[in-house]
Amino acid sequence: MTHKIAILGASGYTGAELVRLIAEHPNMEIVALAAERKAGMTMAQVFPHLRHMDLPDLCKISEIDFSRIDLCFCALPHKTSQEVISAMPKDLKIIDLSADFRLTDPDEYEKWYGNPHTALEQQEEAVYGLTEFYRDEIRGARLVAGTGCNAATGQYVLRPLVSAGVIDLDDIVLDLKCAVSGAGRSLKENLLHAELSEGTNAYAVGGTHRHLGEFDQEFSTLAGRTVHVQFTPHLIPANRGILATTYVKGDPNSIYETLAKAYADEPFIQMLPMGETPSTHHVRGSNFCHIGVVADRIERRAIVIAALDNLTKGSSGQALQNANLMLGETETRGLMMAPLFP
Repeated sequence: MTHKIAILGASGYTGAELVRLIAEHPNMEIVALAAERKAGMTMAQVFPHLRHMDLPDLCKISEIDFSRIDLCFCALPHKTSQEVISAMPKDLKIIDLSADFRLTDPDEYEKWYGNPHTALEQQEEAVYGLTEFYRDEIRGARLVAGTGCNAATGQYVLRPLVSAGVIDLDDIVLDLKCAVSGAGRSLKENLLHAELSEGTNAYAVGGTHRHLGEFDQEFSTLAGRTVHVQFTPHLIPANRGILATTYVKGDPNSIYETLAKAYADEPFIQMLPMGETPSTHHVRGSNFCHIGVVADRIERRAIVIAALDNLTKGSSGQALQNANLMLGETETRGLMMAPLFP
């Protein structure tokens, strides 16, 4: 069976990544690509690296006949997604890559994103899209909310440790480095080459980054109490990749064993040997996440480091992984490509 796929927001980085991945999927066909400001253009004009693919021209969302679509990926800006999705057919399977349906509490959404939620019915039915931990719910979902790329990376490190109670929940420090594509494709002065290259900087310092809403929601639910991590993201002059260095208090061997057990059967989460650390170079362009654990020189402290590609495992690859589940496909189909190196 060939599943008919639509991608909204196809002119952005995550939209292009979805096209790259789905084009190699044996049981999916892209039949509609929407990009409001670039409607009428070909994907080759917008993304020349995709010119070898036989793809539909870009169109407006209003021009899509959703009755012939099996699953729709929404790679639209925050706030826009909830407006568009609330008007879609109620039986259409949807994966949203924006932040609009990640937080279950409308008050928390308004706190972190500055606007009241306008699609509360859809928000109530949305399933959080961290595949490895919500697999059963995702299989039966109509609407899945993809995670933030930073939030996914931090959760792969910390969820098993919070659940197992092997770390001090009041002493978690997450230092995260994210490549520039995580900021999207729109023009911003601070992302110009001359402004970004040859340097790096912290941003959203002091607990203002929006992905903290996901950390608060997920870790507090797991622990049955409030858990707040100390989180500082940094922008690095690279195109792809996230490196999350996490400092935790607990026995390093127990921490490693807990993570190794949690991910023993996960096809995309790779535990490195104890003491080895991951690199974004080794996951680039793939749906893999590498995790390493190192014992700190201070007794009963450990450093846990995770690396993934923010556009693939952190966003579009995760979305395709979820789509496979929703459509009854093998979860790994179309996603087992090796990372690009060097």
